[in-house]
Amino acid sequence: MALYTHHLPGWKREEVEAIKQLNGEYALVGLVDVYGIPAAQLQQIRRNLRGTAVIRMARNTLMQHSFDELGGDWASVRKYIDGNTALIYSNENPFRLFKLLAKNKTKMAAKPGQAAPEDIIVTKGPTSFKPGPIVGELQQAGIPAAIQGGKVQIKETKTVVRKGEVINAKQADVLAKLGIKPMDVGLVIQIVYYQGSIFEPEVLDIDEAAILAQVGLAAAQAFNLSVNAAIPTPETVGVILARAESEARSLGIEVPVYAKELVGAIIGRAYREMAAVGAAVGEY
Repeated sequence: MALYTHHLPGWKREEVEAIKQLNGEYALVGLVDVYGIPAAQLQQIRRNLRGTAVIRMARNTLMQHSFDELGGDWASVRKYIDGNTALIYSNENPFRLFKLLAKNKTKMAAKPGQAAPEDIIVTKGPTSFKPGPIVGELQQAGIPAAIQGGKVQIKETKTVVRKGEVINAKQADVLAKLGIKPMDVGLVIQIVYYQGSIFEPEVLDIDEAAILAQVGLAAAQAFNLSVNAAIPTPETVGVILARAESEARSLGIEVPVYAKELVGAIIGRAYREMAAVGAAVGEY
């Protein structure tokens, strides 16, 4: 449903016009989720992306106004605006931008109530803690600990929280004290609008190594098919001719065909056969 934009206050109208202008200046317009990103980390991400992408924070309603006023394909973008959304602008390829944002993620300490993105493991060994209440805190969080050599020692490697499980307050506290930062923090792409098409994260998240391997396999299979079916291409014509020459030569020797190029090979074959017969006769 379109939003009515009449009678917007001045500052809101200016924001809507600024977004519309940026939408026309960049080849790529994306929506990113900024939920849970502290201000310091967001500023660092901005610095890391300088020269490649621009992040603009705005109210969801004003972003929706902007896309509605642009109309056409832009209007289909508004339905993806949800939650803590920000705009990202770039002239970069959407796949490269997705990869760049993934690289710019940083690690942070877990907060109570967050789900573990992966198994959180505390390894066996000494810590920097002196004897004290920390021993009990570790044990309450499910980490076996004891005093050894005047320091707190973790007695065995332990999976404290499994992937997908919720991290409780005690676990979050001791993990932070141990310097373990399991949470990835960074911009998460919701969608990218590029050259008239909308790209969702599932499309952009590709395994480059796997794709290159598939392309290499397809190229090798196409090459073999071209050679075996004798379909000449600039890449395979040399191999096809060499194979044909080799097969013609083998056929000429087998028949035999006494061409000057084959006489030596035919005589050599006859000599080997004669020698084999002589050796076999000599054994009896």
